[in-house]
Amino acid sequence: MQMQDKHRFFEQLVSAYSKDLYRYAYWLCKQSTVAEDLVQETFTRAWKAIDNLKDEKAAKAWLITILRRENARMYEKYQPQLLELEASIVADDYHNEPDEKFEKQQLHQAIMALPIEYKEPLILQIIWGYSGEEIAIQLDLKLATVNTRLFRARQQLKVLLTATTSKKSQYNTSFDRGQTK
Repeated sequence: MQMQDKHRFFEQLVSAYSKDLYRYAYWLCKQSTVAEDLVQETFTRAWKAIDNLKDEKAAKAWLITILRRENARMYEKYQPQLLELEASIVADDYHNEPDEKFEKQQLHQAIMALPIEYKEPLILQIIWGYSGEEIAIQLDLKLATVNTRLFRARQQLKVLLTATTSKKSQYNTSFDRGQTK
């Protein structure tokens, strides 16, 4: 591939996938600046290895793999930092209502509590919209294994979320009676 074609192809990759990569990175780390850094590093590594991409149709999966590996690398040496509140967090929007945020946080925590073999295919399906076949290719697994892992992930999520909901309702009931546990 000539250098000019290489530049053009890479620009197409960036414009086509940068928003999706950012959403995925943000979902993984829940910090906008860290997500931006992950996407930036992903594209830096992708540019350096652009000649290794043999099939243009696999570009999205290739970029996701780079992002996942970069996220793992980052957390090997990650030191948490305090974050500033963003205006979007304070905005008057039902998505920012405490109950709505609490439910999303519970779901995110439950998914992150799953073993990695269940978490990865579930994230690829619900965040990226991959089919079972695409997940199998991405994770180098058989389709039956992917389907089993997705089923087990959902079953474990139900158990985790049911346990969380019952604890919340027990707390609310005892709080309503003026008791605390």
